[in-house]
Parts: sequence; C-alpha cells; structure tokens
Amino acid sequence: MLTRIGEIEIWRVLELNAPFLPAETLYPTAGADVARLIEDHSPGTICADSGKLIIPIQAFLLKTPSHIILVDACVGNDKTNEGHRDWHQLSGTRFMAGLTAAGITPADVDYVLCTHLHTDHVGWNTRLENGAWVPTFTRARYLMPAADEAFYRGLESNHYKESVSPVIAAGQAEMVEAGHTLGDHVTLVPTPGHTKGHVSIQLESNGAQALITGDAIHCTAQCQHPEWHFKFDNDPEQAVVSRRYLLERASESGATVLGSHFRLPSIGSVRAKGDAFEWFDQ
Repeated sequence: MLTRIGEIEIWRVLELNAPFLPAETLYPTAGADVARLIEDHSPGTICADSGKLIIPIQAFLLKTPSHIILVDACVGNDKTNEGHRDWHQLSGTRFMAGLTAAGITPADVDYVLCTHLHTDHVGWNTRLENGAWVPTFTRARYLMPAADEAFYRGLESNHYKESVSPVIAAGQAEMVEAGHTLGDHVTLVPTPGHTKGHVSIQLESNGAQALITGDAIHCTAQCQHPEWHFKFDNDPEQAVVSRRYLLERASESGATVLGSHFRLPSIGSVRAKGDAFEWFDQ
C-alpha cells in the first residue's frame, strides 16, 4: 500500500518508469536551463545518459469503504502508439502484477476513473481477446470526461478506437463533468487545459484529504514554476490557471498530493511560497 487517507487505501499500480523526452522539448517556455532546474529541484528526475525527463506511467487503485476504484489505466498491452515508439505494442506483466499485489483482480474493480483520455491514461481500459478489444474490467463503470470523449470521437484516433469506443460499445461508459462525486469520498475537480475535460481527483475521509493530479502538473518543479507550459497541453494558458488552482487548493487544505507523473514515490505536499509553491516529499 502506498498510503492511507482516512479509511481509503491507496495502492500504486506502476507500468513503466523510464526516460520520455528532453526537458527542453517538454517545457518549451521554461528556458534553456530547464533540465538543470528540474534536476536541482528533484535529483534523479533527469536521466544522466539521455538528458530526458524520467516519468512513471502509473495508476492509483483506491479501496474505499464502498468501492474499488482505478484512477487511470496507463498505456496497456498491444496498443498502437506510433507517436511514442517506447509505448507501441507493449507486452508486459507489470500492470497486472500491481493489481495482484494489491489483492485485486480486474473483475473486482467497480469504477475506472479517467482523468482524461490521453493514450497513457486509458490503455488498460481494454485488452485484446481473440482479435477484438474488450473491456479489461468486466464489471466496472468507466467514468470519462464528456468533453474529452466528444473531442477524440471526432478525431477517430487509434487510441479512441482501441481503448475508449469498445468500452462505450459494451455499455460500461458514463460521460461525466467536473464536480461529479462517487460515493462519499471521491470528487472530480475541474482542471482543464491539458485537455478540455481534464479532471483531478479529490479524496476525503475522516477529515483527511488527498489530490491526484492527473496531468494538471507533470513534475514537482512545476510547483515552483506553475507558469511553465507543457508540450502536450491543449490550452497552455488554461493549464497554467488550472495548475495554480490545484496547487492553491492543495496548499490551503493540507492535502496529500499524488503526482501521476512525478518522480517516484510521487507523493508529498505543497505549501504556498511567494507567488508560487514549494513541494515536500513524503
């Protein structure tokens, strides 16, 4: 178990932890010294050999008093990811092993919460069976941001066809808006900008709180520099507004923060510092 928030157990389900792209590429407005700034802030975030930012691809499994919930679903096996060759046609066992370590089978999951519908967050929504894509979590309701689903449906992208539309066809998908609640403990927090419908996840139990960032923030240095644009933000200025909002919310509440792509162990807290924020590992 990674941590506990009141009565909620949080388990990490890690699929990959590897260099992705150079920091200068990922943060185009941060200046030529961005890699050093990131590494100074969080040693080990920049790969010494390649100079690329190391990011985990991970999900968070929540065991609440009433539900088993998976937040995001990583890259997945056998998926088409021609734009990210390291993710293309993966065939690994680590994700499923993470579920097993938490004492969970796919049939145990009640809900899959998608913070957004990018390829590295929806891959295990489905699996390939006899040449067809079928929902991995056979009993689960999949909650998807309505704005993201509409956008990707219009594009007819490979990851939509492989990881989203089969869930809809199976009748297991529910399109939701920010503010949606799941039971007494889980709320979808509006953080648009990375995608139009992007949400972060707030957890609350017995007076304790946590926030799962999704892709509202991608590394801990962005707490100190929330103004940095990220290459894959659909609306970079809106993403800055959402990033500040999420950091303010975390700072004011004292919530534990789980950064979906933060350097492992990806857990800590933030505190306001001047016009920005300071990150503290837990």
